[in-house]
Amino acid sequence: MLLETIGSPADLRRLDPDQMGPLADEIRAFIVEAVTRLGGHLGSNLGAVELTLAIHRVFDSPNDIVLWDTGHQAYVHKLVTGRREDFAGLKQESGLSGYPSRAESEHDWVENSHASTILSYAHGLATALEHSGEADRRRIVAVVGDGAMTGGMAYEGLNNLGHSGRRAVIVLNDNGRSYAPTISRLSTSISRLRLRPGYMRLRSKVARQLERLGAAGRLADAGWTALTTAIREAAADPVPFFEALGVRYTGPFDGHDVAAMEEALRNAAAYEGPIVVHVRTQKGRGYDPAVEDEEQCLHDFKVVSPSAQVDTPKPATWTQSFTEALVEAAAADDRIVALTAAMPGPTGLLPFQARFPDRFFDVGIAEQHAVTAAAGMAMGGLRPVVAVYSTFFSRAFDQANLDVGLHGLPVVFAFDRAGITGDDGPSHHGVLDLALTLAIPGMTVMAPSSAEELAAMVRHAVTLDGPVSIRWPKGEAHHSPDGLTGSGLSGRRLRQGGRACILAVGRLLRPALEAAEELSQRGIEVTVWDVRVVKPLDKAMLADAATHPLVVTVEDGVRIGGAGSHIDAALAGLDETRPPVLTLGTPLEYIPQAKPASILARLGLDGPGIAASVEKALEASGA
Repeated sequence: MLLETIGSPADLRRLDPDQMGPLADEIRAFIVEAVTRLGGHLGSNLGAVELTLAIHRVFDSPNDIVLWDTGHQAYVHKLVTGRREDFAGLKQESGLSGYPSRAESEHDWVENSHASTILSYAHGLATALEHSGEADRRRIVAVVGDGAMTGGMAYEGLNNLGHSGRRAVIVLNDNGRSYAPTISRLSTSISRLRLRPGYMRLRSKVARQLERLGAAGRLADAGWTALTTAIREAAADPVPFFEALGVRYTGPFDGHDVAAMEEALRNAAAYEGPIVVHVRTQKGRGYDPAVEDEEQCLHDFKVVSPSAQVDTPKPATWTQSFTEALVEAAAADDRIVALTAAMPGPTGLLPFQARFPDRFFDVGIAEQHAVTAAAGMAMGGLRPVVAVYSTFFSRAFDQANLDVGLHGLPVVFAFDRAGITGDDGPSHHGVLDLALTLAIPGMTVMAPSSAEELAAMVRHAVTLDGPVSIRWPKGEAHHSPDGLTGSGLSGRRLRQGGRACILAVGRLLRPALEAAEELSQRGIEVTVWDVRVVKPLDKAMLADAATHPLVVTVEDGVRIGGAGSHIDAALAGLDETRPPVLTLGTPLEYIPQAKPASILARLGLDGPGIAASVEKALEASGA
């Protein structure tokens, strides 16, 4: 087995070119086995096998800096940089990250799980190398793929790289997904000619000679420029776009031809400035299910074993509840439109798109644009719903605050994967959305505790006159403990007791009720409220809470600046003497990957943990 002999990129460079094909086959088989067993990003990695091999055969990582955007296409990179045995714990607690990780390897520079950022990193690193005098002996290679070029920040980085003229090889991994129209076909023969250092030296030499000829030279130069421009136009060359930004372009090349890519990359490495090497790859290559199911292969992919495939229906998910409620609301109100940032499937909008194609907008990986476009739609009389993962909302906070909030516009923010999400690690936990939305004046902030509550809130949110956020977690939905839901903007009391009042936010209602039952068995009776709407807070709920010796808030988000802090401040404003408030939530730290239940238990946000915190606080206060 060739793969077993690869412990570092140096081992890869010792192999013969004719061994690349068999090695690529072994790598694909290895990745399919690991991902279908443990979950992960399959299609993007299967498409990047030969590309990764070529990069590590040409460049000397970590002396040369290899950067990945998005980071979920870096599994092959992990394999050839000595982490093959670690794949047994892919995306598991204390195991291998699904993204590059600086803690794992010196070959990983950026944990780039939020797309479109790597060209900005490349610009910064190129600046640092120039400052330290290392630019002549170290290369920067930035691999951009999987829709990263649909994000505006990618073009900001590209513009600054071009303006600086600093050396960087930008590998544009074009797998047919989410690329801007500027990426077009170019004949391979012309691109190879343009890339060759000899050709580039000739062009520079001709330019210098023409300069010396004065007016006659300028006339000849105009003819030379016209000739090269005509060649570009005849070849449908995207060069004008890139070179207008000061970045040379070459390609496209076959991203599954290792030898061709090695040649292209060696020539690009010799260029004295930023250069794009455009390669075409097939997403999911070598594994038909990943090729055929674009939605699955784009994001997290896992195969259910045949023994688990029984006829019993799958439990309903939070996302499904959102989908059904949104489609129902849109059928009754043709002003409702839906927007997403390259995630129509994971955010549950595919059924909406199928039912209302003219009212659905996928803007690519461009959360900022999605929010401001929604603001414009709302100004024009529509009722936009922006569906994003909670973790990606932070990218568009400024737009939500000043483009939506400042204008008091009726935009609904639908936050999927809110709270602790688990396997994707610190970059994907959605623990900031409560703190962020609570800071936006006029924003109504909803947190459903069950699938039934989520549906009710969606139906209500699209009728409100100002901005609204609704958050829900990943996975199987909770159901209402008594089959009922609240209404409007009111909280809902589910249990009554005199020793303490627990105000539970969102999905933590269930562990709060479990804690109340456990405390009852110890003779401690507590009140439990489902907060439902964190802003504006239910005044009746606050008044009831203030009658207890202790108030405990529990939330699946940061406790500093989050729902607990907001509730604490509201209680402080009451005329009654404010009881002590214990705020339970996630700490201000980056939380490693693990199953959500394991993380919540470690943070004391499960039933036993909440019960223990309440009992300890009561003992400390003497209540």
